Amino acid sequence: MRGARAGIAMTELPGAASAADVRAIVAGTHGDPFAVLGIQQADKAFVARSFIPHAECVTAFTLAGKEVGALVRRDEAGFFEGRLSIRKRQPLKYRASNAGGEWWLTDAYSFGPVLGPMDDYFIAEGSHLRLFNKLGAHLIQHQGAEGVHFAVWAPNARRVSVVGDFNEWDGRRHAMRRRQDIGVWEIFVPDIGAGRAYKFEIVGPNGETRPLKADPFAFRSELRPATASVTMAPLSHHWGDGKHRDFWSKADARRQPISIYEVHAGSWQRREDGSFLSWEELADRLIPYVVGMGFTHIEFMPVTEHPYDPSWGYQTTGLYAPTARFGEPEGFARFVDGAHRAGIGVILDWVPAHFPVDPHGLEHFDGTALYEHADPRKGFHPDWNTAIYNFGRREVVSYLVNNALFWADKYHLDGLRVDAVASMLYLDYSRKESEWIPNEKGGRENLEAVSFLQQMNKEVYGRNPGVMTIAEESTSWPKVSQPVHEGGLGFGFKWNMGFMNDTLAYLAREPIHRTHHHEEITFGLVYAFSENFVLPLSHDEVVHGKGTLLHKMAGDDWQKFATLRAYYGFMWGYPGKKLLFMGQEFAQRSEWSEARALDWQLLEYAPHRGVQQLIRDLNHVYRSRPALHARDCEPDGFSWLIVDDRQNSVFAWLRKAPGEAPVAVISNFTPVPREDYRLPLPEAGKWREIVNTDASDYGGSGRGNGGLVEAVAGADGNIHGTLLLPPLATIMLEFVREG
Repeated sequence: MRGARAGIAMTELPGAASAADVRAIVAGTHGDPFAVLGIQQADKAFVARSFIPHAECVTAFTLAGKEVGALVRRDEAGFFEGRLSIRKRQPLKYRASNAGGEWWLTDAYSFGPVLGPMDDYFIAEGSHLRLFNKLGAHLIQHQGAEGVHFAVWAPNARRVSVVGDFNEWDGRRHAMRRRQDIGVWEIFVPDIGAGRAYKFEIVGPNGETRPLKADPFAFRSELRPATASVTMAPLSHHWGDGKHRDFWSKADARRQPISIYEVHAGSWQRREDGSFLSWEELADRLIPYVVGMGFTHIEFMPVTEHPYDPSWGYQTTGLYAPTARFGEPEGFARFVDGAHRAGIGVILDWVPAHFPVDPHGLEHFDGTALYEHADPRKGFHPDWNTAIYNFGRREVVSYLVNNALFWADKYHLDGLRVDAVASMLYLDYSRKESEWIPNEKGGRENLEAVSFLQQMNKEVYGRNPGVMTIAEESTSWPKVSQPVHEGGLGFGFKWNMGFMNDTLAYLAREPIHRTHHHEEITFGLVYAFSENFVLPLSHDEVVHGKGTLLHKMAGDDWQKFATLRAYYGFMWGYPGKKLLFMGQEFAQRSEWSEARALDWQLLEYAPHRGVQQLIRDLNHVYRSRPALHARDCEPDGFSWLIVDDRQNSVFAWLRKAPGEAPVAVISNFTPVPREDYRLPLPEAGKWREIVNTDASDYGGSGRGNGGLVEAVAGADGNIHGTLLLPPLATIMLEFVREG
């Protein structure tokens, strides 16, 4: 049969493809390959057409295995065509052969589309909130065959093809179907499964072939320096974190103890050979450590896929893929679940402010400024030499909002810390006068970014109870952490950059000079409750020549350690949630580098062990005393006891919560012990010393108050306690209720 059909001139075959169509398919320039390839109607019969390079003979079969026709080679490059003996459309598979043997393949062009009109509607509207279930690469069963459905948004492209090792990276083989109304291209590729590398070959509007692009919705990627996306099956992990998620879904995070350990997964610890730990190894080591240290959350610097290690993950090119550096995505899911089962939340650094311009990324994705602004006055970031997302385009906003929802939905993340929010909010951020365009009202506010952030926060909080968002916002933009319906940006929390800057500046001064800078400590309480604050001592403070927290403290080595301990006590007693970057909990001496592990050997030395023990104890005290956390974000949880003792550089305040024993926090930021220091207190009676950062267990001098201070009423009716303030130390006193 094959030989007979092969001898028939194609002009004798009803419904033969035109010579122009054949040339265009072979050249990869056809605008609508689905109109030519696959099964096509020819009068009352069907013909099959396929492009199979290397084949000399091709026979068509149904998926059930019935032979339905032989195809004739029209072009030596591999274009075949032939009449079929079927009466209705159905997917086909082919037996192809050449001198080297035969092989089987299923015809992608014989399958109908996967996306439907409702997908078109919601995608076009920008309201699709499970876009990650539709775009990207998904293993599915479709019309009786198993394979992968690929879909990508590239509205200005002339052609989009999926390429990989399954088609020899040949863009002519799997050119995709264009959904005209929404600019999405899709194709179902049968016979492939998980673990297959792929990219998109895109021909731009002017006919130029773009560098191969990774999938914007890739759920898994190759290990750098390779940059392809990788197909993967849906996460099959069986979650056991119901108790954890149920608690946080009902809790008011503002009134819960939140103490965050910020981690760079690649440099917290490493194997003996210097290689990265896997997610499984991190789970075995990091989770017990965080539990033992008393932190409530781990915040990972970005673990989404990125090509360049020194970017720390902030120049991400794979927003939907956990980086391959630490293993497969399932490993990350298991880590999060393990943390949750141990009572630890997991927060992810999320980076919509950075738009890297790596050629395999989103930059000029379809040959046009698609995800980014075309005008460099809006689309170029001078600080980072990167592009900027076009927050005014609904498809871009949908892409980013869906990404936020994706991490909460698929990986059960407890929160997103949104990086560099200020750079998004201001059109003139780091720009000279002529380098930016005012908004429609003539102002400098990026109204499109504001709308995006509000929409993201509304969707995250509306659809994922218990998930928090945290803004790294370094200006005085109002209402960052207030609800959208009240005119806010809608974040749950905001980093208190003022606290960090002022306190570090104060403690870098020699103690003798601190009396002249008393307001650097007191000023923060003027605005401490204007937002729901997190107090951040983050990675940004220990890189780029800034040294470590230990070395920021003034004085000799003893004074540095004492001041750092006093600072930690001060911070844990200060209103606001806590964040500490890894290594600073044991007073890392060398500046952090992503290229090596922390200096864990320092724990062989008592001063470093003492700081670590202090952090452990501070976390325990903070979590166990509601007075220290239940009103972190509300002014009725704080009142000054001593605000004006600049001569002695002493600060004292009261932390309180309804129905709970109050806690007095007193810091002495001079190396001089203060004997018989008179401290006003709200209630007469016994006040137990629950923290003393000068304790000998922490490496201090061991001076204190014997564990107890008695407060008495004076002749004037005022209540006070007389106590010893150790040098360079913070103490906390908890009122002991009788009976």
